[in-house]
Amino acid sequence: MQQRVLVLNAGSSTLKASVLARDSELAEASVTVPMRGVGEASEAFRQTLRAVKDAGVDVATIDAVGHRVVHGGSVFTRTTVIDDAVLKRIRELAWLAPLHNPPAAEVIAAARSALPRIPHAAAFDSAFHATLPEEGYVYALPYDWYWEWGYRRYGFHGLSVTWSVERAAALLGRADLGIVVAHLGNGCSVTAVWHGRSVSTSMGMTPLEGLVMGTRAGSVDPGILLAAQRDHRLDARALEDVLEHHSGLLALSGRTAEMRELVAIATTDDRAALAIAVFERSAAGAIAAAATALPRLDAVVFTGGIGEHAATVRAGIVRRLASIGAPSVADNAVDGDRVLVAGPVTVVVVVAREDLVIAREVRALSD
Repeated sequence: MQQRVLVLNAGSSTLKASVLARDSELAEASVTVPMRGVGEASEAFRQTLRAVKDAGVDVATIDAVGHRVVHGGSVFTRTTVIDDAVLKRIRELAWLAPLHNPPAAEVIAAARSALPRIPHAAAFDSAFHATLPEEGYVYALPYDWYWEWGYRRYGFHGLSVTWSVERAAALLGRADLGIVVAHLGNGCSVTAVWHGRSVSTSMGMTPLEGLVMGTRAGSVDPGILLAAQRDHRLDARALEDVLEHHSGLLALSGRTAEMRELVAIATTDDRAALAIAVFERSAAGAIAAAATALPRLDAVVFTGGIGEHAATVRAGIVRRLASIGAPSVADNAVDGDRVLVAGPVTVVVVVAREDLVIAREVRALSD
């Protein structure tokens, strides 16, 4: 029976790790190691193991490793034990999440090499959205693009949404809820959940669609991209670089993608204030749109770095939701899971804990 799980979350610039024992929400070790590019995966993992040991955890007592993988496509719709074939498929899905799947795959390879005698499992952010109805994942494009090429909405942040829904149910004392979860961080998405099942989500085939994000544009008029190709000779690689790395809050402000920094200068910097206003409008619009997929909206849940900590931004988003019944909230900067305000639409904040969901799902594979 697995008692201690090492959870690894490989991003485009960092490798985050935590060690979780059974029946405990408190991580025995929690570390973040820089990792710039897939070429640093092996060294980043070695540094992670050293940091875990320095935190007092005997690596020999780790019973399993859980890996967060952003995109599982249509192939992986549940947490899966990793073997060579699974790792190969994760690599093959990199075209759908080029910033996320490649570093995850390299960390998996490094971890399996260093810890070969214990099971490794992949938990997929897209898996939660396997319950989307067909009308929620098919684009209004030539149907062959979906049927033959697999071009469809997948959705992401599913591990975060899973935890948010569970915590909201606990805080509100009921599980038969219609909830919109707003995961707001460097990446942002909104998901409508009915009785625990995803029914609508803002991110699409890739994590580029939907809300304004830190350096990602979110949804834009595709005619703009066609015009940039036609009139300014930007090829697919250049457009991808702009959409992934040079858009969003960074582009609007001209200074930073960090919401904390934007809030600090917004009173004296017009472009910072504009970036915040565009972000609030984008998030509120996505929340309101997601609510139309629910028979009833009971709660809006904020999570992620911005959702949890940027109180003024959160309040600004909620003010824009008065037309769907959300009451105003104070700029409440208190930490922890909590109900901000109760009403016809209750507003809740939940601290993101994807690591707990991953550890639990990894244990369930062998329990």
